[in-house]
Amino acid sequence: MKKIFISMISIFIVFGFIMTPAFASTEVMEEKDVLETENGSVFGGMKEKAEANFAKYEKKYSTRTYAIVAMILDTIRIYSIPFCFLGIAIGAIYQYVLGIRKLDTRDKGFNLVIAFVTILVICQVLPIVFAIVTSGWVL
Repeated sequence: MKKIFISMISIFIVFGFIMTPAFASTEVMEEKDVLETENGSVFGGMKEKAEANFAKYEKKYSTRTYAIVAMILDTIRIYSIPFCFLGIAIGAIYQYVLGIRKLDTRDKGFNLVIAFVTILVICQVLPIVFAIVTSGWVL
């Protein structure tokens, strides 16, 4: 079962790497032009976007440390949703599909669902609590 699961995950990862460049650009350019224009502009754009985002947080929290923590918590909040939904789906498969005949597999699926729901709730509530605590308890 583990071999099937690992092979399915690796197939999805390989397809993700294969399909990303195909949909990345719609214009047909020479390879040299792509390397010169795309890499510099993409990484420069990412850096400018991150700096602007960090400046927004630094202005809001007026401290560099709080801005870094807020930025990290916001990133965790965004990326925890698909990760936890995938974990909940895997746990549900273990619980309801594979656990029909084996009780230990059903318990494993149930524990996975509970763990990923807990992680999801923590990752969604922690940024809100941080914002409330740092901005004060005034409504």
